[in-house]
Amino acid sequence: MMTERRGISAAGVAAVASVCAIALATLPVGSSALSHRGGRAAPVLSGPLRSASRKAKLLTKPASTMRLRGGGVIVEADPVNKFVDASKLEYKDWYQKPDAKWEERDGCGVVQWDPSLEAWKGSLQHRYNKYRDLKKHICTVEGSLENFAKGTEKFGVRRSTDPAKPGIVATEWAPAAQRMALMGDFNGWDRGKHSYTKDDYGIWHLFIPDNADGTSVIPHEGRYKIAITTSTGQETTRIPAWVTYTVQAPKGAPTHPGYDAVFWNPPEKFVFKSALPEQPKSLRIYEAHVGMSSEGEPCVNTYDLFRELVLPRIHRLGYNAIQLMAIQEHPYYASFGYHVTSLFAPSSRSGDPDSCKRLVDECHRLGMNVLLDVVHSHAAKNVEDGINDFDGTSHHYFHEGPEGYHTLWDSRIYNYSSWEVLRFLLSNLRWWLEEYKFDGFRFDGVTSILYKHHGMNHAFVHGYDDYFGTATDMDACVYLMLANDLIHSLRPGCLSIAEDVSGMPTLSRPVSEGGFGFDYRLAMAAPDMWIKLLKEMTDDEWEMGYIVHTLTNRRYKEKVVCYCESHDQALVGDKTISFRLMDKEMYDGMSNLTPANLIVDRGIALHKMIRMLTMSLGGEGYLNFMGNEFGHPEWIDFPRVGNDWSYHCARRQWSLADQTHLRYIHLNNFDSAMHGLEQTFPFLVEDCHEYVSLKNEGDKVIVAEKGELLFVYNLHPSNSYQGYRVGCTAGGRYKTVLDSDWPEFGGHNRNDRHQVLDAKNEQWCGRPHYLEIYSPSRTVMVFAKCRPLPAAPAAAAAPAK
Repeated sequence: MMTERRGISAAGVAAVASVCAIALATLPVGSSALSHRGGRAAPVLSGPLRSASRKAKLLTKPASTMRLRGGGVIVEADPVNKFVDASKLEYKDWYQKPDAKWEERDGCGVVQWDPSLEAWKGSLQHRYNKYRDLKKHICTVEGSLENFAKGTEKFGVRRSTDPAKPGIVATEWAPAAQRMALMGDFNGWDRGKHSYTKDDYGIWHLFIPDNADGTSVIPHEGRYKIAITTSTGQETTRIPAWVTYTVQAPKGAPTHPGYDAVFWNPPEKFVFKSALPEQPKSLRIYEAHVGMSSEGEPCVNTYDLFRELVLPRIHRLGYNAIQLMAIQEHPYYASFGYHVTSLFAPSSRSGDPDSCKRLVDECHRLGMNVLLDVVHSHAAKNVEDGINDFDGTSHHYFHEGPEGYHTLWDSRIYNYSSWEVLRFLLSNLRWWLEEYKFDGFRFDGVTSILYKHHGMNHAFVHGYDDYFGTATDMDACVYLMLANDLIHSLRPGCLSIAEDVSGMPTLSRPVSEGGFGFDYRLAMAAPDMWIKLLKEMTDDEWEMGYIVHTLTNRRYKEKVVCYCESHDQALVGDKTISFRLMDKEMYDGMSNLTPANLIVDRGIALHKMIRMLTMSLGGEGYLNFMGNEFGHPEWIDFPRVGNDWSYHCARRQWSLADQTHLRYIHLNNFDSAMHGLEQTFPFLVEDCHEYVSLKNEGDKVIVAEKGELLFVYNLHPSNSYQGYRVGCTAGGRYKTVLDSDWPEFGGHNRNDRHQVLDAKNEQWCGRPHYLEIYSPSRTVMVFAKCRPLPAAPAAAAAPAK
């Protein structure tokens, strides 16, 4: 097999893995699926299957299979993939839709999915009434929720849109400030030359007309700040809360080493070229951090280099969504992007605003949704380059006193009952959707938002009392309902995902039913389970029932994104799954040139099974953190005092997955194969058929049906089973469509990949039929029912003479 692997280039291997895994399923019985001649994988699909019509064609026409010879996969733009404004998009059947009857609802629609909520209808009604009353008030004062969220058209430093008054308009909310002025390169950093005036609502206003020659007083990329006299009389500087671009001041500048606001007004406005993608029915997310995605000399990577070098890898693997971390500006790099100071500004470490837009546009060209990891749960306590104590008071954007501090995160907590804070946060969501064309959000720290105790020192084991008691922050709950209401009305198909560890009921049900309106929630119990099994138990102690229960224990009708590890498990002090499995052998035992030792052989086998178990049984979505798809050997350690400000472990070694003589390529191949399998036989879609027919503790075997597929997991450390019976729903003939034991995945090839199995018409494990298979230890095998070739059309009768 080594010779054959070397016949395929490193760039082409990942795509081959995806398609060879599904080739047998997409060919009718009797046709040849794979051949290995001259070191090439010959007829396989040239790329991921993206449509039902293509799948049907491949299932019934052997001649329609295509060849992929050695060489890189060329990703070409769709010539009709042109940008269309979100206002012209249509709502698909599976999208959340705006509710025209929101004023008539009582907030108890969720009870139909969970009858145990009947006892809590009063709480549900109270929550919904607060949402409805606040939305009514917003609509009365501002015209609509959408208008309320147009704060960027009013606040910040921007160009005037009034043709009769060309110039700079600056507006800031700072009710307790005594004086404000704008200063910067444009006026020699003069604190008194351009002063604001304050209105009765605590909002400060400034207009600076253009120069006599028609040029802007503040040029493109001009640096500026606000000179402010705070409520205490202190004369200091601030960055505008609504700033859209900030950079660290250069050495020698009067504001160094702090950050400066930068006026971003390029002569040519960025034009998006690619169509906004459709929200996928099956969500497969690649979680990425642009800054730490570099390889080679350790450094902070740029949006442009990520777009050119990393994004094609993600696309080839088959992910249909990318979740970008650490986009909102954060001065402390080691915060992983979660101590945000400027909510409307993309992180300048990785480039300017237009380079961030180019990245999003390229994702759309490739048909990928782009999710922003948005941080509205807390804010950095920074003062000069943040919004803490902006006007001199601690209660400006945040709660006063201990209620306004998150002691575990050392950060500030927003006051979600404040009118202007609501405008600020809702406008922020609209800004990223419309200015940068993000397709949705992963809301960070939702548990902290939901509860006054922020989830600290609470285990959430007392039933619904934990969720509907006085500890729940009702103002924060209403904010989340408004936020989801807004984004789903602004953008058809907009996605929202909640990071919540508490298990709050109704989180991912529509607001119209009384839920919070998220599309998905993260299944945060799954990674904890895998860590517990790997850290505390030997393989023979693993309980099949515990694994299945943890992965399938989710709220009915609330969609879930499951994952076996994310960025949390990759941080220094913790270990990734690959590191827990193989530890130091990640450095010494990954060569393909010698047989794998027992540690590596076990590690690679279980790494594949853990990922496939998580994807197949964990919910309606799947997430992977950057580099874990090939078992990246290093943890993440950002530059800090403790490591002498080193970037050595704030990077990704992508080339490890390209080397055919290293075993990392096998893990990478399998990740691609999982996505190819799901694209061809969707099993992450909502309301997909799911049935676990076997959890055998002695044999360490799990048998599950998901969608059209039959999954057989043998987790026994040593036992393989000949003639093992596995129940199945349908009779007929079955083929193997994925086997973790195939050589391209680092397996031992213990089964004939071309075998056809006939189901026996006899009940087994509660199923009407069964297959008899050979199940090797530590493997997952996936079967699909064969489809017969269509009958040849009858010959036409000869015309009468």
